[in-house]
Amino acid sequence: MADKARVSAGIAPRVLASWRRPGQVVRELAPMSEGAMLAVLMGAMLVFLIAQAPGHARAAALDPSVPMGGRMAGALTAVLLMMPLVAYAVASLVSLASRVMPRRVTPEDSRLALFWALLAASPAMLLAGLVEGLIGPGAALTITRLIAGLGFLFIWGAGLRALARPA
Repeated sequence: MADKARVSAGIAPRVLASWRRPGQVVRELAPMSEGAMLAVLMGAMLVFLIAQAPGHARAAALDPSVPMGGRMAGALTAVLLMMPLVAYAVASLVSLASRVMPRRVTPEDSRLALFWALLAASPAMLLAGLVEGLIGPGAALTITRLIAGLGFLFIWGAGLRALARPA
């Protein structure tokens, strides 16, 4: 059973804290049940889907040959059906690759670090989606996507480092 400090922290404060001290946040989340990890992953994927909506709306307005509904249906299939499978595969590969390193990551810890990094990076993805929809392609979109990607890698790497155990 989780203590009161963990329960009262909430997801939003932890997401924000992950940008400052990701290792500590992920360490506090471990161990997390498989169902809870799946909920974190699906929550991140839902936010990623929502983040794509402004860009698809802009694209549908500029090229009406593919309507907004069709664009979002494709995004829904990719983000909510395919990406979770890819995320599980990547987490498994990272866990396998860690076997040749001095510090190993269990499959459960690998999933937790990856899934939490996806959720923690989701606010930056929302910003990138807004920039894509309101401004369109250009330097601003490139910079926001770069920030989101680097933030994701930073949080994921810190989470893996925090959960790794000596071999």
